[in-house]
Amino acid sequence: MVVSFLLFLSLFVLVGLSSMLKSRRTKQDYYLASSAVPPSLVGLSAVATNNSGYMFIGVIGYTYTTGLASIWLMIGWIAGDFLASGFVHSRLREATSRTGETTFAGVLSHWYQGDGSRSVQRLIGLLSLVFLSAYASAQLVAGSKALHVLFGWPNWAGSTLGAVLVVAYCYAGGIRASIWTDAAQSVVMIIAMGVMMVVATQSLGGVSSAVEQMEQVEGFLDWFPQDLIVPGLGGGILFIVGWAFAGLSVIGQPHVMTRFMTLDDTGNMRRARAWYYSWFLLFYMMATAVGMLSRVYLTDPGNFDAELALPTMAMELLPPVGVGLVLAGVFAATMSTADSLVLSCSSAVTHDLLPHQTEKTWLLKLSTGAITFAALMWALFNQQSVFSLVIMAWSGLASAFAPLLVCRCLGGRPGWITSSVSILTGLGVALAWRWLGWHNAIYEGMPGILAGGLVLGMAHLLTRGRNYNE
Repeated sequence: MVVSFLLFLSLFVLVGLSSMLKSRRTKQDYYLASSAVPPSLVGLSAVATNNSGYMFIGVIGYTYTTGLASIWLMIGWIAGDFLASGFVHSRLREATSRTGETTFAGVLSHWYQGDGSRSVQRLIGLLSLVFLSAYASAQLVAGSKALHVLFGWPNWAGSTLGAVLVVAYCYAGGIRASIWTDAAQSVVMIIAMGVMMVVATQSLGGVSSAVEQMEQVEGFLDWFPQDLIVPGLGGGILFIVGWAFAGLSVIGQPHVMTRFMTLDDTGNMRRARAWYYSWFLLFYMMATAVGMLSRVYLTDPGNFDAELALPTMAMELLPPVGVGLVLAGVFAATMSTADSLVLSCSSAVTHDLLPHQTEKTWLLKLSTGAITFAALMWALFNQQSVFSLVIMAWSGLASAFAPLLVCRCLGGRPGWITSSVSILTGLGVALAWRWLGWHNAIYEGMPGILAGGLVLGMAHLLTRGRNYNE
């Protein structure tokens, strides 16, 4: 079991280190791989980054607790993501070439020549640093949970191992190393989830038998959660729309959108999206199925951490090689996202926040190491669930950045005050929604994104379509 796990990790390390052969040792190459990545690698890297440990640990735990109603999370998420990507991705890639910027914040704040605002760039960079650091810590927690269950290692061991590997990838070749390892990891991730789904189904006597056992769990096959704020069909629709906004929120995630900024040619965006969505849909379907199977295989929810469902089932159902494969899949998911998050945080510091943007490779790597250490410390003292921490970071980033990005794609040129008010309003509404506890029924990114968009829309109407550059 340990041997097979270490073999997969060694494979990932070799893939990442091999990227050094193509490194150009520039900031453009470190953060964007010189915008020369083929569509297949962009798609596979984006889906691996999007899936993360949240999919292996958080989503399966949520499905274990919620049941069939969790399917709307998948449907809403993918639908919202797909609709937003068709409108935003190509325009973002074009703006990346036009501005010559290397960060999400840089492109978003300098979309049009002459309209750039250093204040907006620093605000976006600061918020990215805070929320992406929280997100990165959640990935390290997810990996440590799996190692704790399967190997009995202390929680700090998995987080530390993940942090060391993330630094190794980033130092080797920046985002190119991250993308190459993402592609290898995405293959392992989908194989691991497929194996787990097939074996779990067989252990329960086949599909029909598994469904019959699910029917015995009260409310498990209900179409909507029982704790909706608005009961009935109206609450169900709001629940689905809320998760569609969670999918739309992808456009507000700097670490995911950076993948599409590295594409070799804007004309290849359709091919990149084809790779991304075919892989994403297949993986999400299998993860949801495994989550439902885990609820009837592991029958004591009162004394069980739902986020440990996958590693616990793997240990009980699979031979040592299979356990190593599943654990490698979990670690692949956490690392493929964690290294992306760390690189985005590093770029926020060196390019968006520092008074003088730097091209010095040693400073870029020093920033990367410091941010990884901070994320590790956060992970070691974290008390929140992976699912809760990821959704909080995800919704916060989306509520802050998605409205402004959509506005830019529509041709809007809001000034730095309007942009800043939109960012802070969207973020504030999302955090308040979560604090009030309403996120249990409706994803907090929905009111956050709408609030930020409302600020921009009202500013546009008040200026009657003129540039509102104040």
